[in-house]
Amino acid sequence: MRLRALLAVLLLSLLAGCATAPTQINNSCAIFAQRDGWINNWRRAAERAEREFGISVPILMATIYTESSFRPYARPPRTKLLGFIPWKRQSSAYGYSQALDGTWSEYQRSTGRFGARRTNFADAIHFIGWYHNKSSRVNGIARNDAYNLYLAYYAGQAGYARGAHRNNPTVQRAAKRATTISQRYAQQMAAGCR
Repeated sequence: MRLRALLAVLLLSLLAGCATAPTQINNSCAIFAQRDGWINNWRRAAERAEREFGISVPILMATIYTESSFRPYARPPRTKLLGFIPWKRQSSAYGYSQALDGTWSEYQRSTGRFGARRTNFADAIHFIGWYHNKSSRVNGIARNDAYNLYLAYYAGQAGYARGAHRNNPTVQRAAKRATTISQRYAQQMAAGCR
């Protein structure tokens, strides 16, 4: 009985660590240090996505930083009915990747990963690698172009092709932020995460 209780406490503490955002998100090494468990190893998941899709870990991580600040249950704010009653959300974006319902379903069908969840870091970073890789193929964006990959991520590949981002300073600022963060993460990783 005592062993069972100890195992339950251990399992709950492991799961609690999976369901919260890291506290230090401005340093890629610190993020990986906070999430280097044997069950939930973010660095290994990011490196697998990099190998599979050819998108660098810093770009993948900067996309998550910009989209959700590493919060697993992030959602857009609700609109207000009559100015004060919480109403519908602006979009179906959800999880680390802020993937929309339809895009997530397309990803699941395309990859066969039907059990993938937007609140699971490994699934979310795999999704981002898949999406950036698709943007590279569809829109001709270089795999190391954090700025344009983010624009296509936000606007969608068709929206990017139409130039939907050109007159949207908010999206352009977000893409600049993603680029700056990816450069910072790359420098930190080059200096050597232990």
